[in-house]
Amino acid sequence: MGRQWCLWSKDWTSLVKLWIPLLLGLHLKSSQASSCPKECRCDRTFVYCNERSLTSAPLGIGEGYKTLYLHNNQINNAGFPLELHHVASVETVYLYGNELDEFPINLPKNVKVLHLQENNIQTISRAALAQLLWLEELHLDDNSISTAGVEDGAFREAVSLKMLFLTKNHLSSVPIGLPDDLKELRLDENRIAIIAEEAFENVTRLERLLLDGNLLTDEGISPGTFQDLVTLRELSLARNSLTYPPPFLPGEVLVKLNFQENQMNQIPVQAFAALHKLERLDLSTNLLHLLPRGVFDGLVSLKQLTVRNNPWLCDCSVQWVVSWLKSLPASLNVRGFMCHKPERFRGMVIRELSADLLQCSVATSLPDATLNPSLSASTDSTVLPRHVSSSFSSRRPIPTFPTLYSIYTTREEGMRTKQPLQVTFTILNGSAIQVRWVALFPVTAYKVTWARMGPSLTGDTVRERIVGGDHRGIRLANLEPKSTYRICVIPLDAFNNYRPKDDSVCTEAVTTAAFFSPDNNNRRSEPEQATQRESNSPFLLAGLIGGAVIVVLVLLLSIFCWHVHRKSRSEWKYNRGRRKDDYCEAGTKKDNSLLEMTETGFQIVSLNNEQLLKGDFHIQPIYTPNGGIGFRDCPPGNNSTVYCKNNVQDADFCHS
Repeated sequence: MGRQWCLWSKDWTSLVKLWIPLLLGLHLKSSQASSCPKECRCDRTFVYCNERSLTSAPLGIGEGYKTLYLHNNQINNAGFPLELHHVASVETVYLYGNELDEFPINLPKNVKVLHLQENNIQTISRAALAQLLWLEELHLDDNSISTAGVEDGAFREAVSLKMLFLTKNHLSSVPIGLPDDLKELRLDENRIAIIAEEAFENVTRLERLLLDGNLLTDEGISPGTFQDLVTLRELSLARNSLTYPPPFLPGEVLVKLNFQENQMNQIPVQAFAALHKLERLDLSTNLLHLLPRGVFDGLVSLKQLTVRNNPWLCDCSVQWVVSWLKSLPASLNVRGFMCHKPERFRGMVIRELSADLLQCSVATSLPDATLNPSLSASTDSTVLPRHVSSSFSSRRPIPTFPTLYSIYTTREEGMRTKQPLQVTFTILNGSAIQVRWVALFPVTAYKVTWARMGPSLTGDTVRERIVGGDHRGIRLANLEPKSTYRICVIPLDAFNNYRPKDDSVCTEAVTTAAFFSPDNNNRRSEPEQATQRESNSPFLLAGLIGGAVIVVLVLLLSIFCWHVHRKSRSEWKYNRGRRKDDYCEAGTKKDNSLLEMTETGFQIVSLNNEQLLKGDFHIQPIYTPNGGIGFRDCPPGNNSTVYCKNNVQDADFCHS
């Protein structure tokens, strides 16, 4: 028995030694997790100190908590004690909606997600970010961060940073010195106008880049800026001022590309040639009116193409787009190809157009095409609409006014050489001019400008339009009749650069009167027609006004007559043509007498002044003097008279 007790005592001692450290650890952890600041509320691993008008972070936050809510308070940069930096368990901190003007220091050292939106942060130092070695996600939206306020290489100190959000700040350029492992960068809604070529240097793991709503232009993006972003999957450049896509886009894994709400008026044929993995392309809300043939041939993985809100021109140059749209597989969704010009095609779906509807035909050659037989107007992609072309008769040729047939430019040596760009124009009607040209050198695009000249030979607002280099003409519509226009044709290169003194050609043209028609079926002269139209216009206006006044008067008279007729029918009419012995009902419209009420009595007076027969009947009054209804007999008094049928009693009044 003693031996057994000794063995049991030994086992119990070892069991206690085993459980004591475990119980002490649990107790220590429980006591630490239960250490909650008095200003806050704690729940499991969360500390809720938000919306409490705090001016500094609370003291006494114990280990074990992972998420700290400090948003919507009044905490400033001096409100972070050193004690907070040593809380190792906190991984997520919410500090948005406070009064910070600098990037805070002494944050929990192991924080991974930090929310600093909606403050007034203006500067970011390297020392502040160097404390956050494990920071992976940083939100700095809606602050006042400028390019000068970010210390060079500050973000590179956060060596673990994967996601950086800088939306709605005051940046004028991309910060230099981004972390090498950065995967997502949001710089939208800033003032970025320049992207240096070294901006994304060493950022080789970037997958998503948003630059929407900035001030980027074609010149502001350095060539090859995006070329080294070999892992980029999404690039967004919406709401900028680009006129064409930037060159050298990364094509290895790019699947989404956004260019909506820019000023793009042309797309080079090789712009998307290397984007074999691209699935979504958005070109909506730009100034595109035509596309070069084969511009989408390299997009073999494309699933969605959006081109809404562009002024698409539906002429013969769009035929290849019609064929391409009809050959697309069902898996490719294309939206927005809808005609904007000319007016007769406005609103029509480009896919439904046909060659017969477009009326594509070989145009006549230009007068100056004989200078080079290989160049003619047969390549003109701008044709006249059917209703315009059919109105011109062969009996009266269209007046064609070439510019200067021999245009010369003076070189420094004094030699006179022939201008390599020949331009002619044709007056179509009072509001349209057809401009055609032939270039003796390769041209990427043409810029056509026109302005109406005033009486003092000063130009009105200049309008312009850019067409592709394969065009040989353009139709200027919506012009003022009998007006002088100065028209210039300027050849451009791929970057919209030109030399106006060397290659541009300008001329002046006068539109005809508004009623001019080449098919002169009317024998009267044009001045006679103009005089007649001008003289008839005042009489026509006066006639319209007079007719409107007459209609209004007739309508008012009809309403008045109808009202009078309706009122007359509503009045009571007494029947005076009945025999005096038909009824004995006083006070009704069947009687030929008038009932006059006086106080508590009444009197019947004849209307036709005829002598009534007297009888021995008496009248029972309906209303009693006290307001009630009585049916008692009313004995006739001395001064009462009653008339009824054949007997008359001498009674003037009857009292109940």
